[in-house]
Amino acid sequence: MTFLSRALSTLSFVFLSSSGLAQTLSLTFDDGLNPDTQPRAREWNQQILSHLEQANISAMVFPSLARSGTGTGLELVMDWAKAGHAVGNHTSRHRSLASAQVTLTEFVQDVAEGDAALRRFPTWVPMLRFPYLKEGDTAEKRDGMRAWMAANGYRAAPVSIDASDWYYNQIYAAHSKSGEQAKAAQVKKAYIAHLLDRASYYDGLAKQVLGRSPMHVMLLHTNEINAAALPDMVAAFRALGCRFVSPGTAFGDPVYSLQIDTLPAGESVIWAGAKAMGISALRYPAEDSVYEEPKLRSLSLLPQASSK
Repeated sequence: MTFLSRALSTLSFVFLSSSGLAQTLSLTFDDGLNPDTQPRAREWNQQILSHLEQANISAMVFPSLARSGTGTGLELVMDWAKAGHAVGNHTSRHRSLASAQVTLTEFVQDVAEGDAALRRFPTWVPMLRFPYLKEGDTAEKRDGMRAWMAANGYRAAPVSIDASDWYYNQIYAAHSKSGEQAKAAQVKKAYIAHLLDRASYYDGLAKQVLGRSPMHVMLLHTNEINAAALPDMVAAFRALGCRFVSPGTAFGDPVYSLQIDTLPAGESVIWAGAKAMGISALRYPAEDSVYEEPKLRSLSLLPQASSK
């Protein structure tokens, strides 16, 4: 029996032998916003934070210096910290460790640069969210990064629920910019349905892999659509009985400490576990516009330039 099989068997026994757990979800936001390049960055940042406060949800943000900048964008990150949300590391350059053009040494430098800029925040937690959820295209890079994190007091910050919010944001932003507010509202509705669908999919996959529903961690981004859709999204999940917990609580679930033996390494920790166990019909890339574009086209929601 492999290490993964033994670990998953142990986790399944522990949780299946205990009382049932309520469906739980935590929200994490990647990238950050940069007022120097995004005129509405402050507005969107404040909307997300206000929505989280009104919903009484504690979240976590993983800024990348390439997306937030090192000036006023970091002031917006401080707003997250002042509101009590944890701050992690998403590297300085937002480069993929699965790229053949990125060496382990270069990636470690990206992490170190992010660390130097972000650890001053009062809610700083030494956790790394890998860009694109990619943890290495070779065993040497994957295992080398794991060894570096262990030696430097870092934990990985995996997700269980991946989703294409970045793609929905592109479509939403295009309609919003062109003044097509009715179309933008339809995209937002489709987006919430998409998140519910992806949460259902990964929860079902988790029950195959773990024999239980874990405390889920969802990947979102600091962007325009989430600034607009967050209240409706939270309401939709709560209407289905979902309970929101802090990422700090969710990351205590043992599934987020598994070191799964897959290459290329990464993706949702549930997806990776399913791949390691040989579960079939896993789409790859796991979450991509190739799956979402036909849905939005069928609803006549693609902007004109994208619908050709």
